[in-house]
Formats: sequence, structure tokens, C-alpha cells
Amino acid sequence: MAHNEQGSVAAEIKADGSFNRQKNRFDTPFGFGEGELPVEAGRYRLLWSAVCPWAHRSVIVRKVLGLEEVISLGTASPMRPKLPHVDWEFSLDENGVDPVLGIRYMSEIYKNTDPDYSGRPTVPVMVDVKENKVVNNDYFKLTNYLETVWAPFHKENAPDLYPESIRGEIDALNDVIFHDVNNGVYKCGFAQTQEAYELAYDTLFARLDELEERLSKQRFLFGDYITDSDVRLYATLVRFDAAYYSAFKTNRNRIVDFPNLWGYLRDLYQTPGFGDTTDFDAIKRHYHLSNHIASNDQKGHNSILPKGPDLSGLLTGHNRQELSNKNVKFLIKGGSQ
Repeated sequence: MAHNEQGSVAAEIKADGSFNRQKNRFDTPFGFGEGELPVEAGRYRLLWSAVCPWAHRSVIVRKVLGLEEVISLGTASPMRPKLPHVDWEFSLDENGVDPVLGIRYMSEIYKNTDPDYSGRPTVPVMVDVKENKVVNNDYFKLTNYLETVWAPFHKENAPDLYPESIRGEIDALNDVIFHDVNNGVYKCGFAQTQEAYELAYDTLFARLDELEERLSKQRFLFGDYITDSDVRLYATLVRFDAAYYSAFKTNRNRIVDFPNLWGYLRDLYQTPGFGDTTDFDAIKRHYHLSNHIASNDQKGHNSILPKGPDLSGLLTGHNRQELSNKNVKFLIKGGSQ
């Protein structure tokens, strides 16, 4: 656990046994200013794994905004390779290499960019295909770049997921969702002491209770329309019952036990860009069979893939539209509503 090889998670466990996620190394923003990454069609490849909630949200936004032909997508296996360090592998591709970048392991592109890089090679990551180098792995802001400075490449009548008038509120809620929910499940799953686990568990469910109440009065987190905050919450909620509940011991309630969160999750899952980018087989294989960043061995796994839970309920009616006076789920920028 405390080894110093590339990708060790030792630095991410604090003295009190709690999990403290590593900072993003490549955070140059996309934009049109000096020193910013140029916004260019065909210039970048987004690397992800379908298991990862941080990466999933960027793939959802890429699809919802119509950027699929503008930014290519490379997909790593849900199963981590058995290496001395934590990595991702392109074993789903022909010959086991990404067809555009020619790499077998995610760490290769990180090392090509910075030979001294010693952190975990994370997803999502934007790679400049001209330079063959990582340019941005800032999962916290990546969707916001796609929603704003990438607007020249959005499809016609693309949704406004990050309305200027409420960006401050979205940012504030995103910060809360990140610490208590998105990363909160990992704080439970990767805790090394009972005290750290119970604190994370209590914080997580207190926040879910609060969000359950918030969603009893409105269809989405900010009312009638889906925003960036909904994308971020969805990525955790959709993995909760299938993975976190058992694998990360977040077992006070399932999402199906929260009437409003469950209806909200079904509403989003049935929205193009959400359910159709959600791969439950990959998610279950990763969280139940693959080694995790908190452990480089197979400890805790017995190579049995759980049969459940029954996820067919995600396709059932939800009646969430009754909380909204709109027939659509998205705010169209500049359009009449």
C-alpha cells in the first residue's frame, strides 16, 4: 500500500485513514486567449473508461451538445491491467492499442507528455493528437469548457447546460456534490479506518437526504431544465445501486429507496446522452472484479460478478414532468421557451 511506484495511492490516504483524491496535473484551460488550449475540431481525443463517473459526465456532455464528430473518443477497458502500478488498458481495441494514439496503456501518453509524471494516469483526459500529448485531465472543469468555449462547434439548437445567469449557483452546488456525493462514495470505499468510513458515510447520506428533499419540489436541480449539475449527480447516482452500495459499503439506502432521487434518475436515464452512454456491464465488472486505486492487488474480490440488481426499473415511468410546466428538458440558448 505504501510503495512509491508510479500510480501508488499511498499519497491519497491521509494520516487519519481518509481518502484524499490527487490533484489534476494538466489543467490548462481551453479557450481563445494567450496560453489557452486552442478550440479546434479534430484536434483532440477524449480518453475515458465507461466505468468512471468523472469521465462519463464529459461523454454525456459531448453527446448532448453534438460534439461527437468534433472530439474523438477512445475507450479503455473496465478491467485494470495487472501491473505494478495503477493504469488503464486499451484491450477492447484491435491488437490491444488505441487506434489513433497507438498506446496500450494510459500511462504511456502521460509519460510521453511528462517523463517525470508520477501520479495515477486518470480519465477523462484530453489528448492533442497532433502533438500526441496530454493537454487536460481536469475532470472538474472539462464539462464547463465543453459547454462554453466549445460553443462554436455545438449542434444546432444545442442545450444550454451552463446558463450564465446561474453559473455561480451551479458552481457552488457542483462543489458540494463533488465533496459529499461524487467523491463521497470513494471516501467510503477507500477509507482505511472505521472512523473515516463512518464520517464519509454520514456525510454522503445527509447530502442525499437533502437532495431528495430538493427534488421533491422541482424536476431537476435548478428547476425545469437539465444543467451541468444534473450531469454530475447522475454519474454517481446511476452507479450507486449496481456498484457503490455493496462494493463501497454505502449501504444505508439504495437510490431506488429514495422516491424523488429514483424518479429523477429514471428521468435522466431516459434522456438521450445519459442512459445510452451508461454501460452497466462495464461498471459492475470494474467495481466488483477489477483492482481499484486503493489496492493494487485483487484483495477483497473473489472473482464473482453479482447477478443483481435488477436495473429494468430505470426504463419505467417517472411522472417527473408533472413538477415542470415545460414539455422539454433542456434550455436552448437564445431560444424562446
